[in-house]
Amino acid sequence: MGDWQNFDNRAVIGRALRLRREIDDFQARWPTPETREEAIPHFTWDQLERQLVDLAATPQQASMAKHLVSATRKLAPFKPSEMVLREILCMTWVLLDENFKPDPEGSAEMI
Repeated sequence: MGDWQNFDNRAVIGRALRLRREIDDFQARWPTPETREEAIPHFTWDQLERQLVDLAATPQQASMAKHLVSATRKLAPFKPSEMVLREILCMTWVLLDENFKPDPEGSAEMI
């Protein structure tokens, strides 16, 4: 294997290990209840994205919704459902926050 391939493999393994630590930390803080509770209604990722776009405070934040939902969706199968819910709530907060101004160069800041 070449040096770049080894580096790429280490980077992927490092990201997977960080994700595993995040999941373990989350589950330690909020263990899954042993009793089954009433579930919330089901909805699709497309429905979530559509609602976030509609609720967004600015057109720039509305355009971020697709990317935020996509990133959350990609990792959702590997995370506890409550952890995914928390991420959805956080992205909703960002998209509704009128003081959140995305930087045109890709970063974001609170003003």
